[in-house]
Amino acid sequence: MVLSTAEVEAYRRDGYIGAVDVIDGDKVEEYRNAFDDLEARVGKETAQIGLIDYHFEERFIWELASHPTILDAVEALIGPNVLLLATHFFNKYGEGEDAEAFVAWHQDVTFWGLEPPLAITAWYAVDDSDAENGCMQVVPGTHVSGVVEHGKAEQAGNLLSINQEVHVTAEDAAGAVDLPLKAGQISIHDGTLIHGSLPNRSDRRRCGLTLRYVPTWVRQAEDNSLDGRWKPVLVRGKDEEQNFGQLRTPWL
Repeated sequence: MVLSTAEVEAYRRDGYIGAVDVIDGDKVEEYRNAFDDLEARVGKETAQIGLIDYHFEERFIWELASHPTILDAVEALIGPNVLLLATHFFNKYGEGEDAEAFVAWHQDVTFWGLEPPLAITAWYAVDDSDAENGCMQVVPGTHVSGVVEHGKAEQAGNLLSINQEVHVTAEDAAGAVDLPLKAGQISIHDGTLIHGSLPNRSDRRRCGLTLRYVPTWVRQAEDNSLDGRWKPVLVRGKDEEQNFGQLRTPWL
């Protein structure tokens, strides 16, 4: 069992789970090298936040998104019938103009157009992620309030797609928790948990791959923030609802 009963209970209460071991040994370096190669081909500007749904193009991303350990954890939290909604890399390079890049406080599902707005994110660490290079931070328990209103970030450098930001009180911000990860580990958080990350103040890259999952009974009620429709893939169980129509499966 990937997640203990205590971890599942903590997720229900707090909205997240910290470091879960997924990849180890030489495979960690193999996946990092695969990303390095992809980054070299597309350039850092695109690699920073432009690599969305590349699991249809790059086998290593699909291998991670469909990894049994990750899917076992996801199933324990949202049930046996699971769609991979999307994949998305977030990179902070900590150099030049990118030195101020950050991720504002936000909830994942706010502009995703899902009904109900239920999703889960597994954040895979391609590189070690810690406080120095801008690891993810979460505000525990904020998922219980559901979707809250978002405005626009006033600080320059927000990596989110439409510069969204949710107001967080000074008290809540003081209670934020760092989620450091070693390369090869994941953290997991609820789609309505308020989270973000500070700039990378190190000379090390911080690369993370977000893996987004939904139960099959969720549907798309409107376009997402990129003015598009999701392209889900069934990764566990059965899709009896078929809310997204015919699903494409990569790498068969």
